[in-house]
Amino acid sequence: MHISRLALAAGAALALLSSAAVAADKVTVAVTAIVEHPALDAARDGVKKALEEAGYKDGDNLVFQYESAQGNPATAAQIAQKFIGENPNVIVPIATPSAQAVVAATQDIPVVFTAVTDPMGAQLVKNLEHPGGNVTGISDLSPLADHLNLIKEIVPTVKTIGVPYNPGEANAAALISALQEMAPEWKVEIVTAAAAKSADVQGAAQSLVGKVDVIYVPTDNTVVSALEAVIAVGTENKIPVFSGDTDSVVRGAIASVGFDYFEVGRQTGAVVARVLKGEKPGDIAVKNASGTDLFVNTKSAAAMGVTVPQAVLSRAKKVIE
Repeated sequence: MHISRLALAAGAALALLSSAAVAADKVTVAVTAIVEHPALDAARDGVKKALEEAGYKDGDNLVFQYESAQGNPATAAQIAQKFIGENPNVIVPIATPSAQAVVAATQDIPVVFTAVTDPMGAQLVKNLEHPGGNVTGISDLSPLADHLNLIKEIVPTVKTIGVPYNPGEANAAALISALQEMAPEWKVEIVTAAAAKSADVQGAAQSLVGKVDVIYVPTDNTVVSALEAVIAVGTENKIPVFSGDTDSVVRGAIASVGFDYFEVGRQTGAVVARVLKGEKPGDIAVKNASGTDLFVNTKSAAAMGVTVPQAVLSRAKKVIE
């Protein structure tokens, strides 16, 4: 009986040591997004897939945490502080506001951001090639020239482009500035409408009625999270709505040339894996996401009074009918 108890105690001790060894072998990647919408969700899923491909499987040797700030910058800051207190191996903030919150809160924990339009403008890094410090990531700077060309190809008579955006999002402000600089070359005028939160998006879109020929929804997380409100205004008033990301075409915009955000996430996850394997984020250059796809929604085009030319349809990767 005494020997049996010793054996049980030894077995329990071994089990505890074994579980401690497994725990020590696990790495933690904490992911946070400013809001939930299809593009950012796809980026998160792409990060997880790339980590799996690199040998890090959630529930096995990886703890994969995710939290959304639900569109609230104050919540993004709280999540950043929570994650830092938990000391994960890498933090992956998705979109500019979350990235700014995380980078402002830690100079020690490795940070690999994704879906950030202008990393230098958002003051996440001082140099794209040699970021230094604890931060690197993947930018999703929109191919704006492609977007303007696409709008003019589908609506050749366009003179005014309405852009609802959140002035509080650094990425959106950077896109507006770039569009206004490009406008004279494309012989168009950019008319903006501010929406500080998702609830303001419908009113912002409505304010453009009678002022613009088309509406362009940039990769602004506030506006994209309430995209259906913009689509409704466009459909009701026969104003064609274009978007900066292809997921929004699936949701009702007419067309876009954009990134597959699952692939953007995979590109980001590959960088996270490099950091987990010992590279310093500051030694890894910030890259622009690669690959752009053309999506077209002919059903939405018809509802908004537009016929998409065959030349556009023939080169589309995906046509929603």
